[in-house]
Amino acid sequence: MNGTGGRGPAEEVLVETEGGVATVTLNRPERLNAIALSTLEALIGALDRVASEPEARAVILAGAGRSFCAGADQAEMVPRDPGEWERIVDRYLDPIRRISGMGKPVIARLNGDVVGGGLGLAMACDVRVAEEGARFCAPFVRIGLAGCDMSAGYFLPRLVGLGRATEMMMSGRFVGAEEAERVGLVTHVVPAAELDSAVAARATAFAAGPPRALAFTKRAIRRSIDRAMEEEFDYEVFAQVQCLQSEDHREGLSAFREKRAPRYRGA
Repeated sequence: MNGTGGRGPAEEVLVETEGGVATVTLNRPERLNAIALSTLEALIGALDRVASEPEARAVILAGAGRSFCAGADQAEMVPRDPGEWERIVDRYLDPIRRISGMGKPVIARLNGDVVGGGLGLAMACDVRVAEEGARFCAPFVRIGLAGCDMSAGYFLPRLVGLGRATEMMMSGRFVGAEEAERVGLVTHVVPAAELDSAVAARATAFAAGPPRALAFTKRAIRRSIDRAMEEEFDYEVFAQVQCLQSEDHREGLSAFREKRAPRYRGA
């Protein structure tokens, strides 16, 4: 049983690039965009595609229909031997690795339920914009699983702090958008009618920015989480020296002095 609901794997994740922004959309609305194994492979392929597209300078991750993502498809939770489960659980982390390692800003467009693996995908993104009715949950303990699944054990304490992360993962409770914004789980909360425009505005701004400088910035932020201060300082020096020699830096200075919008080319 693949849980695709009659939709072919190629249609389970959609990719559209326009105006420098690539939108990757989970496309199983009838299943609240639950991630079946076929969806997982399609998502990994889509993320690899946008990561390598020069014209895609910012990425939006979205879910079709009324919810962002309900997590892993429970139709896939059938008896398997430990070795097979180890391969599958690790494979479900690959989209997280792709998003976190991608040298482009990734914005999560969050509506409805953002649950389990969906929460993991959202937390891996650089910016999370949620509608007022969005709900967030790491529900794993409620079905007898470790609460640290799908990167929750890594990202959640870093976003909301150890105490709140512990309570959320051990209780499996839902967190509303207002609380999520207050504790730092999401970046912005907007009315549902403004969600698309708010996400598009941020993606367009990123796409107009200096690609190499943004990539170095993202990498420095990600590295800093797990490294000692002096090691991170070494990387900051390296990154800034690379950017100081770039055409984008010279263009940024010229635009500032000439009081015009910069035209960054990623050079």
